[in-house]
Amino acid sequence: MRVTASRLPRVLRLCSAALALLLVLPAGAHYPGVAHAQQAGERQTGGGILRFLFQRSEPPRRDRVVAPPPGAEAPRRANPTVRRTQPGPVAAPAEPAVEKAENAKRVLVVGDFLAGGMADGLEVAFEQNPNVLVVNRSNGSSGLVRDDYYDWPGSVGSMIEMENPSAVVVMIGSNDRQQMRIDGNREPPRTEAWTAEYERRATALVKAIRDRNLPLIWVGNLPFRPGAMSSDMIAFNDLYRRIVTDAGGEFVDVWDGFVDETGAFAANGPDMNGQPAQLRSSDGINVTRQGRRKIAFYVEKPLNRLLDLGTDASGVARLGPDSELLGAPSVEEAAPAIIDRTAPMALDDVSADAASGLLGALVQPAGGEAHTAAEKLSREGVGPEATPGRADDFQIRRQKAPAQPDPGKTSAVTR
Repeated sequence: MRVTASRLPRVLRLCSAALALLLVLPAGAHYPGVAHAQQAGERQTGGGILRFLFQRSEPPRRDRVVAPPPGAEAPRRANPTVRRTQPGPVAAPAEPAVEKAENAKRVLVVGDFLAGGMADGLEVAFEQNPNVLVVNRSNGSSGLVRDDYYDWPGSVGSMIEMENPSAVVVMIGSNDRQQMRIDGNREPPRTEAWTAEYERRATALVKAIRDRNLPLIWVGNLPFRPGAMSSDMIAFNDLYRRIVTDAGGEFVDVWDGFVDETGAFAANGPDMNGQPAQLRSSDGINVTRQGRRKIAFYVEKPLNRLLDLGTDASGVARLGPDSELLGAPSVEEAAPAIIDRTAPMALDDVSADAASGLLGALVQPAGGEAHTAAEKLSREGVGPEATPGRADDFQIRRQKAPAQPDPGKTSAVTR
């Protein structure tokens, strides 16, 4: 190739650039990524440095696609792996609700929000018993103090006439730690005037129920996380117990089921089956589902007894103290023997088993000479002689003095 004078400066500049590029290439050889990119570029464009220097235009290369021979199968793609998850445990089907009988005994529940929770627990307890229907007529924010909001002594009578219950269950007092308006004055809780008026209202509520000859179960209040609130609940429970007992009702104390071993408030504890569970909510006032069921558990037994249901909450028949067992053989009652008097008895009388005396009689030793060691010990008080060297040998025996040697005899050897 002949280079003209006009193109000589351009060729020199290209040579200088090529030398500079050659100096850079060894440094890039240390980096696999750069070398790989350069090799890939050379494969695609071809020529490398010669093409860069002389700018030869060549058509781009096209990779030849080799068609598979006729009859050959195309490669198959591997099927994606499908992971099969294990099915979770199948939940047990819920028991169908038992339809209540037309003549089912209705249990009326009245009170505040705790009474509403107890009613939920009673509904679960008697859901399989067609002979008991729980009627929840509680009012969550009510109490005996705010009679302007809800007057329980004045409202329970019409409620009983409407529902026609067979028993009434009351749980109230959790909202009563507040001032009470008495004769136009606001009295602080648990003062003398406040306590007298509160007792009058509780007595009026009990009287409105008992005057209709209905069984009454009054459930005591629960402990709460605030200590002052629990102290007031203890005072309320003592007042309820006295009023209800005097009126012929039954007071159910549930306090011990919601405290720990020291008597303090406990959010967790055993449920009705004895298993550990959370009984109270995080606020320390409301009750969880397990707690509501536990309150109902305390009410089931007295409610069954007052209503004479004959079955427990699950519908299983109860056996009373005078109940007859199925299949038990009948025992004919024999006529009692008429005993006029008891004959006198001595300690040496012969008993029915042909013994020679009663167990309490003193045994006299038989006469005659004692022959055995036992007879000598019992009659004469003389024990057997101890065998020398035995553990019970306590006799002191003197050892014999050593024999004196004969002076006429000697063991010396004369040499």
